[in-house]
Amino acid sequence: MPVSATQLRVHILIDSLTWGGAEMLLGDLAAGAKSAGICLSVGYLNERDGSPAAAGLRAHGIEPELVPARRMLDLRALGLVRRHLARMGPHVVHTHLDQADALGTLAGRSLGLPCVSTIHLVPGRPRGRPSIDGFKELERMRLAALARRHAGAGVITVSNAAREAYLAMGWDTRRRVVTVHNGIARSALPEDGARVRLELGLGSDAPVVTTVSVLRPGKGHDVVVEVVRRLLPRFPDLRLVVMGDGPAREEVRRLVATLGARAIFTGYRDDVMPVLMASDVVLHPTLMDAFPTALLEAAAARVPVVATAVGGIPEIVLDGGTGLLVPAPPTAEAVAARLESLLLDSALRARLGRAAGERFEERFTARRWAASLREVYEGVRTSGRARREGGRARR
Repeated sequence: MPVSATQLRVHILIDSLTWGGAEMLLGDLAAGAKSAGICLSVGYLNERDGSPAAAGLRAHGIEPELVPARRMLDLRALGLVRRHLARMGPHVVHTHLDQADALGTLAGRSLGLPCVSTIHLVPGRPRGRPSIDGFKELERMRLAALARRHAGAGVITVSNAAREAYLAMGWDTRRRVVTVHNGIARSALPEDGARVRLELGLGSDAPVVTTVSVLRPGKGHDVVVEVVRRLLPRFPDLRLVVMGDGPAREEVRRLVATLGARAIFTGYRDDVMPVLMASDVVLHPTLMDAFPTALLEAAAARVPVVATAVGGIPEIVLDGGTGLLVPAPPTAEAVAARLESLLLDSALRARLGRAAGERFEERFTARRWAASLREVYEGVRTSGRARREGGRARR
């Protein structure tokens, strides 16, 4: 898409800068924004876990600003966000996650700023997250949806599956909800993989399977461990690498430890791509995911995956084309069968990996993502101007 000569000022407002996929992706958006003529600034509402996602923003010259509006629908919090947005003076406000969606859209509307919100999950049954600032999870979801519907200019979902699920909740109209697939700006070299194998003691020839995700229930770590346990008799050199951090860190660590020396728990690492370059297959037997970044990273590294055919995963992985899918809910038996077929066939792994890399370059780069978002931003700005001019004409 041709980029306008005019820089578009976009302010990102997000709940926090913790370990989650939505948070960590902001660094990738910052990497692609310049190519689309977007000037980004970022505000966040809560300090959590040391704000690890801030590092990716700072790497691209963006210093995120804490706006301590810690309660979801509170007049003081709304005032803080309103003053923050007025001072930033963006052309468009782009909010992420429920608290920012509610406060950001209401504050933006009061200032006449067009606001779009991204839905990063497949909406549906609450996942049992603890109550925050007095609101239970379903209440927060509904309040945020109400704010988006009546104060926001539009809603972005990260996959078609998430879009259909959001519409099925009855929370907005079809014309206001669009899908924009995320992208990433990450790469690595083959020699990076060799270095990581040496560092982790994996051996140069051992088959290595890796799983990367936020460590929380539903990501399938129990399935991954059982799959490796089942395959070890046939592949005695098989090694498992488990990467990530999150609320289930200690539980996952204990689970991985049951495999002894055959598994390595790394916790959070900021060099995901080199670790993937050291891997033969990526496993992702999740119960649900809207559009997992780990599978974009695997594609960028040209590593085939075995994943569950749920949510937006089939929009990333073409079964038999760029990876292999199993039906939901994923079982150790089904995942082990598909993984075994890849471990036995190096030519198949290479073919799927090449195809995944080609698909990544066509669809899932940060530059492509930023260009698609620019189209959405321009659309809501145009619609906002038309509404204002129409209102003046009627008066």
